[in-house]
Order: sequence, then structure tokens, then C-alpha cells
Amino acid sequence: MTDSPADASKPGRKLGSLAMVWFYARRYPVQLSIALAALLVTSASTIFIPWVLKPLVDRGFAHGANMAHVNSVFYLLLSVVGILGVATAVRFYFVSWLGERTVADVRIAVQQNLLRLAPRWFEENRPSEIASRLTSDTAQIEMAVGTTVSVALRNVITGVGGTISMFVLSPKFAGAILIGIPIVLIPIILLGRRLRATSRTSQDRIADIGAMAVEVFSAMKIVQAFGQERRESQRFADTVARGFAIAKRRIFLRALLTALFIMLIFGAVVLLLWAGATDVASGHMSPGSFSAFIATALLTTGAFGALSDVYGDLLRAAGAAERLSELLAEQPEIAAPANPVALPEPARGAITFDHVVFRYPTRQDVSALADFSLDVAAGETVAVVGPSGAGKTTLFQLIQRFYDPQSGEVRIDGVPLPLADPADIRRRIAMVPQETVIFGASARDNMRYGEWDATDEAIWAAAEAANAADFLRKLPDGLDTFLGEGGARLSGGQRQRVAIARALLRDAPILLLDEATSALDAESEQLVQQALERLMDGRTTLVIAHRLATVRAAGRIIVMDEGRIVEEGTHATLNAKGGLYARLAALQFSEAA
Repeated sequence: MTDSPADASKPGRKLGSLAMVWFYARRYPVQLSIALAALLVTSASTIFIPWVLKPLVDRGFAHGANMAHVNSVFYLLLSVVGILGVATAVRFYFVSWLGERTVADVRIAVQQNLLRLAPRWFEENRPSEIASRLTSDTAQIEMAVGTTVSVALRNVITGVGGTISMFVLSPKFAGAILIGIPIVLIPIILLGRRLRATSRTSQDRIADIGAMAVEVFSAMKIVQAFGQERRESQRFADTVARGFAIAKRRIFLRALLTALFIMLIFGAVVLLLWAGATDVASGHMSPGSFSAFIATALLTTGAFGALSDVYGDLLRAAGAAERLSELLAEQPEIAAPANPVALPEPARGAITFDHVVFRYPTRQDVSALADFSLDVAAGETVAVVGPSGAGKTTLFQLIQRFYDPQSGEVRIDGVPLPLADPADIRRRIAMVPQETVIFGASARDNMRYGEWDATDEAIWAAAEAANAADFLRKLPDGLDTFLGEGGARLSGGQRQRVAIARALLRDAPILLLDEATSALDAESEQLVQQALERLMDGRTTLVIAHRLATVRAAGRIIVMDEGRIVEEGTHATLNAKGGLYARLAALQFSEAA
């Protein structure tokens, strides 16, 4: 069975979280093979250079040396250098390609998995931190695949090849070097563990900095309106300081690791030079062999010494991969069953709440809905009113199956929602929220978001019905006009009408309206209300009404309080009862007067 990327990176695995990187990189065997072949050629060429120099030292510099032999040695050396240069370029290209491609695949995989998760997950995890993981953490992985892993493999191959070469040249000195290897490895392992934990913490602090910056800059008007610039500056400085403190600890550990490498390895080289010079002086070793051994030893120790820096980078990449693996490992709480029940065709749009009890996961002590029952007939319009916290929005959350109730059932056209595919459920629903979401894209893309294959004719027809066509035609590039982040180039009323056009294009049998006119001026409200009336025609509609004036003409109004229906009827009958609705109406209408 093939490991998933999340499984491959569970803590405790030998390769750690970097196994996730291999999971994606191995999808490109041709590029991997070329990069590995070029890597082997560069390492072999590097190790071969001292062997080319050996006969030159032994015979080329002797009195009366054969110049033809000397020239042939340099011709060979130039050829090796040429091969080394070409192979290095090939290695760089394909390794860099793999780094970019792997990071792209990881980002896509993480985003695809996050899109499967229920909204609850995003309420408990900051989107700004998730964005940081998709940028700074993937940058760490890109560096690991595109540079660090390649350098590590090159140094390992060069080190191993150099070690074999040293044994051929002088088993005695090579054996002495091997004895010193455990002395080098022990501090690497001990410090490496601490460095990995510190690197992970450092990445978390970087994510905190990014999240705070996004939060403050997104609310700049509020920050300045309340005069909190100095406080936010200090709060950001404190967060940066915490990040810097962790970074200093990480840098210190890496510096200590590097210092130990240099002292231990190059100290051993000095001792070897001393012993080798003695052997050459006594005639036990030729000058060429000793020169080749020293050159090979320097290459080998340099390769192993460079692993200290590489190892630190790999640990940082492993921390980043672990954080991304956590996102890949998240499983949706709301998912399609193995054999989903098909919703009946043609769609009617009937909605039933049958003795539903629901508590939000973060507020288990409070019932958002308590033994709630409601039948909405196909094509009926029902207004839902009540004080804040009564459970109105929860109805919308359950109908769209963003949550499942703890008990009872929610049904659409007679099918219990957990038995159906959530995608099928949501295809039958269009929604116009109170806080309109406009994407940083063109007007066309925003309007066809619910029906991506809609033609321009259909888009303009929806715009006409939504009272949006006039202002859309006045935009600089019409439907191709970029609306800005959050629809910054539109007014509030224009954004609402774009959202209504989006719902019209969706052409779904069920319509959910979260009071879409509460924050609009009178003229915009009238245009939006006209568009909503066209949108509601022939559809099952649930309207959350914050302003009771907008639901006076509703055929049925349900009044909710503490998760229950406490009153039901028309505006006139409810007003006559003198209950909660009448009190809310009296309060609002007296304020309006």
C-alpha cells in the first residue's frame, strides 16, 4: 500500500517529516535520475582531481621531467574541470526544477485538503497562520529540495568516495580518520535534536509575526480610529522580539555545531599533515601519494564539515514539512458517506428540521438549537427573527451541512443530510450573506462563482435582474474589470447586487438570505430589495431578518429564542399577541420613528 504524504511524515519515522518531501519529489523520476547522475559525475570528478595531480608531483616536477607527460596531465585536468562544470550546471538546473515543482505540488495538495475541511476548522485556526505555512514553510522546503538536499547528497557522495580513495592511498592514515568520526557524530546528534526543536519554534514565531501583521493591516481603519497605533506597534515589536529570541538560540546552536565541526575535523587534518610529513621524510610514502592523500582528505573533511550547515538547514526544512504535514493530515469532519443517497429529481426544495439538538463544538454547555422542529414547504418563504444568539444563523449552518446536529435530523426533499453527498446538498442552495464576499477578481468571475460555465448572456441577464447591470456597464472594462480586494472598487449596495446576481446564476431551488439590506442607504436598499424579490420567486426561501420592517409582508414568520421557536405567524398576528415579536417590533419601529 502506498503511503500518503501525511502518513509518511508522522513523528517517529526514521526520515522524519522530510519523507513528505520525497513523497512529492519521487513523482518525477526522469528529473530525479538526471539530477542524481549529474551529482555522481560532479562528485567523481572532484575526487578524481587529486589522482590526476599525484603523478604530476611524483614525476612531473622531477629533474629532467618529460614535458609531454606534464602536458598530458594538464590536458586531462582541463577535461575533468570541463566535465565538472557541465555536470554542475545540469545538476543545478534539474535540482532547482525539482525544488520548484515539489513546492508547487505541496502547496496545491495543502490547499486542496483545506478546501475539504468544515468551516469550524477555520474558526479555530487562523487563516493568516495557514497562509504563512503556505509561503514561509514552503520556501524552506523549496530551499531544501532545490539546494540543501543536493548539497547534502553531493557532500555525502564526495565524503564516502573520498574515504575510499584515502584507504587506497594510505590505509593507516585513513583508519586514523575513521576513528575520529564518532567524536564528530556525537555532538551532531545531540545538538541536532535541540536545533530541530528550536527551528520548529522559530517557524511558529515567524507565523505569529505574519498573522499579526495581516490582522492589523486588515483593520487599519479601526486601529487608527481608536488611536491604537502605539499599542499595535508595541505588540508587534514584542512578537518580533520573541521571534528574535528564538532565532538567537537557533543561531547559537548552529554556530556551536559549526565550531565543533571545524575544530575536530581540521584539528585532525593538522595531525595527519604532521604524521604524513614524517612518513615522506623517512621514505615510507611518496610525495605524490602524500599530496593526493592530503588533497583528498581536505575534500573529504570539507564535505563532511559542510554537512553541519546543511544539517541545520535540513532540520529547519523538516520543521516546516512537519507543519505542512499537519495540514495535509487534517481530515474533514463533514464528508460524503461511502454510498451517498441521491437527492430526488427534480429538486423541490422542501426543508425539514426534526427535533434537532445542536451545540457548537466550542460551546458544548449551550444549546444553539434545543429540540427544534420546522417544516418549510417547497417554494415557501419563511422569515426567521429573534434576538442575537437565538439560533437563526445555526439553521443556515445546518442546512448547508457545515455541521451535523447531536440528535434529530435535517432533511432536504425527504433525504437526511448525513446520508447525502455534501456537494450535492450545496448545489441545491444559493446564499446571499449579510457581509458580502467579493473576491479579488473580475466582475465576471465574481458573478459566475456559483455557476462557472455561465455565458456572458446569462451573466448579463442575472445582472439585469439584480439591478446591477447599469453600474457594471460603467466600469472601465465592463465584466473584465478587477473589483479589488474585497470588492474595494464597489459600494456596499453594489457589492450586495453582485452577490444577488451570483445567487441568481446559481439557480438553486433553496435560497438562504441573511438580511442583505441592513447596512445600506435607502436608495441602495430599495434596489437590493427589488432584486431579492426577483431572486425569491419560485424558490424555497429562508430569510434571517434583523430588521423587522423587511418581513412585514412575509407569509410566515417564526420567532426564535434560545434555540427554540417561541412564536409563529404573520406580522399582524404576531404583533397582536404582544409577545417577543411584538416587543422587538415596538422597539425597532419606535427607534425608526
